[in-house]
Amino acid sequence: MTEETQNTPATPHCGYVAIVGAPNAGKSTLLNRLVGAKVSIVSKKVQTTRARITAIAVQDDAQIIFLDTPGIFTPKRRLDRAMVTAAWSGIDDADAVLLLVDAGKGYDDESRAIVAALKERRRRVLLALNKIDTVPRDKLLGLAKTLNDDYPFEQTFMISAEKGSGVDDVLAKLAALMPEGPWLYPEDQLADVPMRFLAAEITREQVYRALHDELPYAITVETENWTDQKKDGSARIEQVIYVERDSQKKIVLGQGGQMIKRIGAKAREEMQVQFDRKVHLFLFVKVREDWGDDPERYQAMGLDFPKG
Repeated sequence: MTEETQNTPATPHCGYVAIVGAPNAGKSTLLNRLVGAKVSIVSKKVQTTRARITAIAVQDDAQIIFLDTPGIFTPKRRLDRAMVTAAWSGIDDADAVLLLVDAGKGYDDESRAIVAALKERRRRVLLALNKIDTVPRDKLLGLAKTLNDDYPFEQTFMISAEKGSGVDDVLAKLAALMPEGPWLYPEDQLADVPMRFLAAEITREQVYRALHDELPYAITVETENWTDQKKDGSARIEQVIYVERDSQKKIVLGQGGQMIKRIGAKAREEMQVQFDRKVHLFLFVKVREDWGDDPERYQAMGLDFPKG
């Protein structure tokens, strides 16, 4: 943590907010919108956020530290259990909780299970109905009433995280809830995420975008080497895409290596924007069977390794 910066207000406020919801509710899209930059992976594939991404926004005199948690769902595998544990840990650490519900899916079983768990924790919770542009207004009002009848939400928002509608109202309310205290990060810092980790997430996103219909979500990307080039200020980044079977490796490589080249080109473009420098990206694909049972892989993703 850093010392308070010179430009912080005379009476600063600072606190933590956990964004929770079912997989694909739009949490990462909302986080990126709230912060004003891309700090979390966005993909059509469910359960893509694995570790808590700490992102930072400043609103008036408040610094809001967001914990973007993995989608909460019924865990089936060890990796699933680790992701769900990380999600609830974010809730327990937060000063306020924002529950995001996909308005198109309504109050389904996944959202009901989350609300039931929130009742046990008795936390201050705001409700945001997302993707409102896909649902008629009368249905939205009915959904809001149903949810509020089941839980005493402090306030309900109608938003479109993708288009930005209603997001400023959410940010203003969260700022008002932050407790008085010094800012913990410099005012221009957007995330507490190592660049090596962010680079790996960028590549993992491009893998999912290119192969979301063909590849299981149980892949991981690790940045093995990052070298800053003294001559031109560029970065040489070497990454490994780990898959669980040879058949998956062939899918990622593609015929004649065309798919891995496409993924690498897209990832490199994104990294150059994020890191504001030229990037030389080298991707390798390796098979690591049962990597989901390897404690070191969990540590690399910022997750606790569930035993048993």
